[in-house]
Amino acid sequence: MRYRHVGVIGAGAWGTALAQTAARAGAKVRLFCREPETVADIRALKVNRTFLPDITLSPAIHATGKMEELGECDLILAVTPAQHLRSSLQAFRGAGSTRTPIVLCAKGIEQGTLNLMTQVAQEVCPRTPLAVLSGPSFAGEVAQGLPTAVTLACADRDIGRAMAASLANPAFRPYLSTDLIGAEAGGAVKNVLAIACGAVEGLGLGRSAHAALITRGFAEMTRLGVALGAQAETLAGLCGLGDLVLTCSSPKSRNMSVGLALGRGLSLAEALANRLTVAEGIASAPAVRALAVKLGVEMPICTMTAAVLTGDITLKAAIEDLLARPLKFEH
Repeated sequence: MRYRHVGVIGAGAWGTALAQTAARAGAKVRLFCREPETVADIRALKVNRTFLPDITLSPAIHATGKMEELGECDLILAVTPAQHLRSSLQAFRGAGSTRTPIVLCAKGIEQGTLNLMTQVAQEVCPRTPLAVLSGPSFAGEVAQGLPTAVTLACADRDIGRAMAASLANPAFRPYLSTDLIGAEAGGAVKNVLAIACGAVEGLGLGRSAHAALITRGFAEMTRLGVALGAQAETLAGLCGLGDLVLTCSSPKSRNMSVGLALGRGLSLAEALANRLTVAEGIASAPAVRALAVKLGVEMPICTMTAAVLTGDITLKAAIEDLLARPLKFEH
């Protein structure tokens, strides 16, 4: 079984790349765009000039500004920023079937509620089969058709297999899991850690510090995930460790690039100036910190990153505090 009509909510770089992926897999795709100019560009030029300007899109992708046009699709990919997922799903709920499976592709934790994306979706669409797509994947590379492997987590194995078959192509490999919480926790925390790694890079603290930060950050990610109910082995896979390594190791990462700017002395406002894309870690960091406190999980790197982003501490003081922590056993 596979889904033949795929709807994508969100025409940013990642949403457009996933639309291209579904089209390569043989699906007819309807891509919902908020911006009228993006609809016009994709229809007339087969290019998303705002968010993915160098990729010629498949003729199987139909851009629309009307959410109701996604109502006829048999699979939905929700690719909006995490803080807008609730409103996007509320808009879709009035247009589509409550039984249409939804793949959640946003990585973050909702501010205020501290909900994971599956919890947000369950509240808005309580009878809808859900899945989570997460893993090391830059939108531009996926859109180009460069080799990429991701985690696709779905509690229903048969639905998960159908989703994987509907997205897989020779260059895009979804690995199946039933651990939605693990896939979500990895995706949310790695964005916060990428900001921290960028700051270390921007300050010129060296590759040893960078490697240590990734490793200890992975320990924080695992602790939080397990406290939420995830399986530790899920976080050791593509959606956890894999995504963390990619996002913390390249300035192409939206979140790492913010950290780089902060490490080089820019303010957060200056780092975000003229950006069209969303660095999810900025909104997720305070939510991750609050969730760690709520669950009693020790996450010093994420906590300090959140404090820097909210202006409660300087970057220099945050690093000094981390390095002054008491010595301890690694495990």
